[in-house]
Amino acid sequence: MPDYSYMDIYIPRGISREAARQLLTEHAEHGHWELARTRIYSDGSRRVRLRRRIYKVRSTL
Repeated sequence: MPDYSYMDIYIPRGISREAARQLLTEHAEHGHWELARTRIYSDGSRRVRLRRRIYKVRSTL
């Protein structure tokens, strides 16, 4: 089973949907993150959990 590293991002309600999309796209393209979970609260704010796989490199010596 693969191991993952997680990052939580809080997006306040004043941020537009397009700006939130752009922020998440930057993380995905440059940090190799993928969307794991999105939670939308009643006040309009969002909490997004991103994940990326941890690769364990074995020594070849």
